[in-house]
Amino acid sequence: MPKTTGPSAALPPAAHPSTALSSAALSSAAPSPPAPASDALPPALAAVLSAVAVCGGDAVARVFPFGPRRRAVNDLANQFVPFHAHLWDLLRGRADGGLLLDWRGGWGTSFLPDYGTYLSSPFAPLVALFPRGDIEYAVYAVTVLKTAVAAAAMTFLLRRLGPAGPRWWASVLGAAYALCGWSLIEGTYNPMWLDGLIAFPLLCLVGEWVREGRRPLLGPLVVAVCWFANFYTAYMATLGAALVLLVRLAVTDSFRWRTLLRAAVTTALGIGLAAPVLVPVFLGSRHAYPGLVRDFAPAAGPDVLARLLPVTYGFATPAAFVCTAVPLLAGALLFRRDAPGRERWLWGGLCAAVALSVQWGPTHLVWHLFATPNGSPYRQTFVLSGVLVLAAWTGLAHGLPDRRSLLGGTAVVLALTAGALPSRLLTPWALLLAGAGLAAVAGALLLPRRGRYGLLAALLVTGTLLGQAAATTAYADRERLARLDDYPPWGKEHERRAAALAAADGWPAYRTDSGLPRVAGNDPLLLGGQGAAYYSSHTPAVLTETLAALGGGWTSRGRNLLSLDNPVTDALFGVGARWRDGEVVRTDVRLPLVTVRPPGPPPVYGRSPFRNQELLLGARVYGSPRAGACPVGTEVFLWAPDATGTARLGDGAPVRLLGGTPKRRAALTSLGFQRVPGLKPDLPGPGELGCLDHDRLRAAVTALRARAATSVRVTSDGIRAVLPPGATGTAVVAAPHIAGWHCEGAAPVPYGGLLAAPAHATLTCSFRPPGLRAGLAAGTAAALGLLGVAVTGRRAVRTGRPPRPGAPAEGAAAAPRGGSPRRLPPGG
Repeated sequence: MPKTTGPSAALPPAAHPSTALSSAALSSAAPSPPAPASDALPPALAAVLSAVAVCGGDAVARVFPFGPRRRAVNDLANQFVPFHAHLWDLLRGRADGGLLLDWRGGWGTSFLPDYGTYLSSPFAPLVALFPRGDIEYAVYAVTVLKTAVAAAAMTFLLRRLGPAGPRWWASVLGAAYALCGWSLIEGTYNPMWLDGLIAFPLLCLVGEWVREGRRPLLGPLVVAVCWFANFYTAYMATLGAALVLLVRLAVTDSFRWRTLLRAAVTTALGIGLAAPVLVPVFLGSRHAYPGLVRDFAPAAGPDVLARLLPVTYGFATPAAFVCTAVPLLAGALLFRRDAPGRERWLWGGLCAAVALSVQWGPTHLVWHLFATPNGSPYRQTFVLSGVLVLAAWTGLAHGLPDRRSLLGGTAVVLALTAGALPSRLLTPWALLLAGAGLAAVAGALLLPRRGRYGLLAALLVTGTLLGQAAATTAYADRERLARLDDYPPWGKEHERRAAALAAADGWPAYRTDSGLPRVAGNDPLLLGGQGAAYYSSHTPAVLTETLAALGGGWTSRGRNLLSLDNPVTDALFGVGARWRDGEVVRTDVRLPLVTVRPPGPPPVYGRSPFRNQELLLGARVYGSPRAGACPVGTEVFLWAPDATGTARLGDGAPVRLLGGTPKRRAALTSLGFQRVPGLKPDLPGPGELGCLDHDRLRAAVTALRARAATSVRVTSDGIRAVLPPGATGTAVVAAPHIAGWHCEGAAPVPYGGLLAAPAHATLTCSFRPPGLRAGLAAGTAAALGLLGVAVTGRRAVRTGRPPRPGAPAEGAAAAPRGGSPRRLPPGG
């Protein structure tokens, strides 16, 4: 049998240009009948390819868990790993608090907003399948799994949009989407964002159902899951899916206002179903300490183009890399004679419009919920990668490109690369891998497609995908370690510290603080105990301001609060044990969680943390230094929030300060006890000294204990305390007065930033995150709306009412142009 050569030879008989449906026919037709089991192979292959590339790149870089280099950087170590550790404790019934209230971090904070921001992914509970000590392995496994699911979801979508395309190409393009630069460089250490990577193809699939008038119940449920998993990137994915839907409607001549209304209703119902978590998240952000407000500055054009190539890195530029096969095929679409002009220019225009929108200030704000983020300003880049992949697949629905269109696509890629040459972000490896990948993919598209040549083509394209993605992963792994803060993985020292804290735990009789030096930003969640340290996008403003007034320190401009090691604040907040100098130290100079203060106005803080602590304690315990030196026998404390350097008292241990507001604030710190008269400390800069008299502190605590609660019980959503008989004045809880507290008998009032209420026989306060009731009401309304859709649909089927205009009849598909109607089995 003679060999068949040329692009058409690669297609199966049904997809050969002489017999295949045109793209417009494929687009206007209803979906094909349910695919056989073998159609599950392309998504599965895409998932395997993406997992191999990610793990292979990490192994090459010798990064955890494949080598000694640290993987935990920035928010991965400070937020995601500790929050997943806390989720592990919640699922195993070992946490202090519940879904509404967290008693571990920040002296008691709202947890539902944190859950909705960091932990609401359907994949997050999988960490409970791992041992607690392997929490970093668990987070890594979930990260790889999310990437694999994103690849499978995109592959499924591609096969759904144009089943005439080659199946293995769908796997490669689906994996290329999941292995885009945004995923490998940004999403890998912000794993909550990877739910948005999965959401984009799923929401595009919902758009197809809407266009066809199908799946009216499943559509809103998919939207709800996407928004529930991570609302931030789901919002971006929804915008991208809406743009894709508009292009699909225009390409297929199926534009109807009713279709747009149906899409809006589907989206609104889905978001409404997720509202019980979404509304508290939004309001939690409103009550959070304000982060950095910055104006968007677009990146330089050559830098943006450089990020389209593999093996590049830049924090303030879009990580737009996607396997070279994608821009080559997307560019080739513009030159295909067998594709309708409307299809070529609409998809090309959409790719260009999305690319330009990431660089223009007004559209940048639209992509980011109208607020420039504190970190990378290009968090929507995964949508651009998804649109490029869809454009590439649209061309393949017509068959493989001929030599003319392939030459045009190559010219597009070369032009983009030439525009990137002035960029300093380019590396020799970037140009080498991009050039090699272009040659390999173009060569594969020119090879004959029968027998061994088809296998060689698949190996060339797949090898390009894996090689570029793995190299980009390895390069990003090493660049992050060089540019970002990194933290040691969980090890024996962590286990020893966690075990010591657990052995000392006495909650709620007293708090056990995870102490210093810190491991990460949320040590109480990671290591155990109940401390002041807390880091979240929802760090309450009242918590930051109260801690700062008492001498606390921070990083991340007030949202990453540090443990405050100070005897007065330990007494005020009932800290009976804390980690210090490699061991747990205990103290009995502490108050219960609830105390009663005498009648009178609440304290009003000033500039000095020493005076503020005394106001909250109700007694003078600090003395002022004379001639720069404290009295013998007192403990010397230094308040120098803007100082950076080393402070020391005599031959005592040096104390390292890292200050500089507003980004960082050094905490009030002890320099040791004054042993020699007249000894002055060496300071790195201006500061205020306080001389703590421990005898006075003990006397003040003893006096307050006489007016403290006789019993205290904490729950997952509140606190109940029995007060001394005849108590009058103000009952004060050693917890921040965050929004959402409600107390029986009287509204709670702030007392120096703490929760308080008029004293009675008992104090019973419950916590309900702001927006929970409104969210539940919205969710109920959406559920009722979805129920109405179900009832209406059943009634229409029962009465035999014709379908809506533009929607296919039940069980039948619209006829392709020039063809006869096809019958679909029930549910197809």
